[in-house]
Amino acid sequence: MDNSAVEEKIEELVIIGSGPAGLTAGIYASRADLHPLLIAGAQYGGQLMLTTEVENFPGFNEGVMGPQLIQNMLDQAKKFGTKFEYKNVTKVELGVISQEEIGKPSLHKVYMGDEEIITKSVIIASGARPRKIDVPGENEFWGKGVSSCATCDGAFYRGKTVAVVGGGDSAMEEANFLTKFASKVYLVHRRNEFRASKIMQDRAAANPKVEFILDTVIKEIKGELTVNGLVLTNVVENTDSEIAVDGLFLAIGYIPETELFKEYIDVSVNGYARPASGKRTMSKIEGVFIAGDVEDDHYRQAVTAAADGCKAALDAEKWLAEHYSH
Repeated sequence: MDNSAVEEKIEELVIIGSGPAGLTAGIYASRADLHPLLIAGAQYGGQLMLTTEVENFPGFNEGVMGPQLIQNMLDQAKKFGTKFEYKNVTKVELGVISQEEIGKPSLHKVYMGDEEIITKSVIIASGARPRKIDVPGENEFWGKGVSSCATCDGAFYRGKTVAVVGGGDSAMEEANFLTKFASKVYLVHRRNEFRASKIMQDRAAANPKVEFILDTVIKEIKGELTVNGLVLTNVVENTDSEIAVDGLFLAIGYIPETELFKEYIDVSVNGYARPASGKRTMSKIEGVFIAGDVEDDHYRQAVTAAADGCKAALDAEKWLAEHYSH
């Protein structure tokens, strides 16, 4: 490889993803004069673009709409010099251009269709998407009564009736959490027994606000402007029924967006990206960093994703200074 030819079109840093992690990384990296290229995706902004009001992001005491919060971050990143491409990453080749002859780390390739980008470093902030139940009304009422985050949205349901779908520890945890606000919580599960640990099951069963609906799947989510009911199917009796609810929370897991990267980086059994052992945000590929929900299988909050983006950008800045400043 002719490195002099490559040098003309090389990027310092490419950020993949435009949720809070990617945009915060862009803010920090551009303020450090790294001139990052952020590949935002054809549909940018991540899960916050599907969220209505956000009340738990610091600095917005009156709350802020999810899309507005993303736009604020995007404008801030642009202000400091982050470059944006509103296209989808279709392929990556990480660490494939050797620079051993000049004593530098290997370079990386990122593709947007036929367009190839060569870069010294990469931050993977591609996020995770909630598993869905794929029934009528789910997409229509997403962010209008259908949610995948009780911590984010539970407070909107004070004194109301909600349902949680799922059978694991997270479903039990969500149901118990929601009883802080809701007057009634239905826990809908397709089997007659739960996967959740016994202690979590017992805690939910002992909560007077929680009612289990077993052997049951959701057939349809109903509503007008927002959710107002569910059509349920009992899978044993093959009968339908309806319940009135003001909201539905999905607690059946998330799918991390690691498909493009798992050939190169470590991923957990659940598919989440993992930093290299002993590293903070850097993967096992030198110069490739990880941030946000693509790695976080526990907190999944906008503020923690933003913090991860900050960390990854600071780590990338330090790494680039160590390897390319002389």
